[in-house]
Amino acid sequence: MGVAAAKRDRTHYLYLAVIAAVGLGILVGFAAPGVAVELKPIGTGFVNLIKMMISPIIFCTIVLGVGSVRKAAKVGAVGGLALGYFLVMSTVALAIGLLVGNLLEPGQGLHLTEAVRAAGEKQAAGASESTADFLLGIIPTTIVSAFTEGEVLQTLLVALLAGFALQAMGSAGEPVLRGIGHIQRLVFRILAMIMWAAPVGAFGAMAAVVGETGVDALKSLAIIMIGFYLTCAIFVFVVLGTILRLVAGVNLVALLKYLGREFLLILSTSSSESALPRLIAKMEHLGVSRPVVGITVPTGYSFNLDGTAIYLTMSSLFIANAMGDPLSAGEQISLLLFMIVASKGAAGVTGAGLATLAGGLQSHRPGLVDGVGLIVGIDRFMSEARAMTNFAGNAVATVLVGTWTKEIDKERVDRVLSGALPWNEQMLSQDADAHGVPEPREGDGQHAVAKA
Repeated sequence: MGVAAAKRDRTHYLYLAVIAAVGLGILVGFAAPGVAVELKPIGTGFVNLIKMMISPIIFCTIVLGVGSVRKAAKVGAVGGLALGYFLVMSTVALAIGLLVGNLLEPGQGLHLTEAVRAAGEKQAAGASESTADFLLGIIPTTIVSAFTEGEVLQTLLVALLAGFALQAMGSAGEPVLRGIGHIQRLVFRILAMIMWAAPVGAFGAMAAVVGETGVDALKSLAIIMIGFYLTCAIFVFVVLGTILRLVAGVNLVALLKYLGREFLLILSTSSSESALPRLIAKMEHLGVSRPVVGITVPTGYSFNLDGTAIYLTMSSLFIANAMGDPLSAGEQISLLLFMIVASKGAAGVTGAGLATLAGGLQSHRPGLVDGVGLIVGIDRFMSEARAMTNFAGNAVATVLVGTWTKEIDKERVDRVLSGALPWNEQMLSQDADAHGVPEPREGDGQHAVAKA
């Protein structure tokens, strides 16, 4: 018991180190911008280490989730509910972005320079993708290439096929499921090791972005940044908070507090993917069943990008105003409909929102593409709000889908959020059962501590 407590304290120091590293990165960025920009590969390297683990984690989680359910109809019901909810919430987020964008009218009075124009053209190059290309892109070249190319949707497809195949095999598939369970434990252990590099990654990422951007660029773009952060906050606390309270009876603030370390990780890396493995583990510990978590969370990372949706519409209005070519009401509605489709192709990785914005404008209003360069300078700061909103949206979605499918232990949720059954970092690496059981057991938290 004492050993477990000591190890938990060590991870506490790890996250304090991340906060200190972010502060140090900002100082270095202001004090020595030239040196700071050279530190960018450190931050990129850490995010790449996390992304390296995404495909195996999604594969193991979905195969174990789908394979352990005896009725395929239940998986279909969970997936259908999740996709329906994602579509509705993405549309609401896009509409809120348009509404606030029209009230603030950001971008008025800004002038486009040649450097900005060139940056916009660079982002738009190859960003456009047709619906047919997007759908065909879900199918990997081989069954193994889904893992080597790091495509989330391709991994999702292969994992669902493998899960349904194991489900059809019945008892003959049990040894394979057990084997994948062991692989999942190994993958989470590697992830726990990678997490100790988080302070170094956070330092490199923050130093580089502050060194690149400087204070002047931030001042001229402060209105859209502040407006975007406020819009994201309204969406999360008012829209998501109200739905979560009415449907599941869960307090949003308590849920966000429970996921506090994950938000810190996203803030320092600017990528919601860096917290995906931990969200899967924490949602199962919270009391949502394995099939619901296994299907809802990975699917949400491709289809439930609420923060990206707000960003796409607000940035489009900002660019149109800045270029002196405001969008009419009709154009805004058609842009909204177009972005509903376009936003589904953006993954939760840094920079993907910018490419989707450029691709969307190129297909919808080619004359505005040059203006994407105006956003490039502050995209990193906006991407943090975007990633945290996406993450909060997926956490809420998992609880809601669990409630609708009656695959959630309400009593356990209350105990976890009240602190009676706290999350123990050892669960991530040592106790696969603690975050991988179809029906969460009463003593998971204590079991993990005793085992540690």
